[in-house]
Amino acid sequence: MAQFRAKKLDLGCFVNVRNIRDHTKRKVFAEHEAERQALRYIIRNTSLSQRARAQAQLQLTQMHCYTRSTQIKNRCIMGGKGRGIMSDFNMGRYQFRINALAGNIPGVKKASW
Repeated sequence: MAQFRAKKLDLGCFVNVRNIRDHTKRKVFAEHEAERQALRYIIRNTSLSQRARAQAQLQLTQMHCYTRSTQIKNRCIMGGKGRGIMSDFNMGRYQFRINALAGNIPGVKKASW
C-alpha cells in the first residue's frame, strides 16, 4: 500500500486510516483500469494464440490487488464506517441524520406529515 500512497495526500475531509486506504485504492484502480481491461480482452479473445492469452492471464494475476474494482468500498466521509452508507451523500445513516437535522446538507429537511 505504501508504494501507491503519495508523499502529500490530497485528502480533503478524510479523517481516518480506513478512508485514506480507500482513497488510495480508488486512485490506483483509476490509474490501472485501462490496462486491466486490455488484458481481460486479450484473455477472452479466442482468435489469439493460447500462449499470448496465458501470458496476459499471468500479467493480470501479478497485478497488485488494489487495481481490482472489488477492493473499493463505499465509506462514510465523516466517520469511516463501511456499512449503512447513503451513496448520494457518501455518509453513514447516523452522520446523515445529524447533519440533516443541523441543516448542513442543502436541500434536505426532516419530513413531517
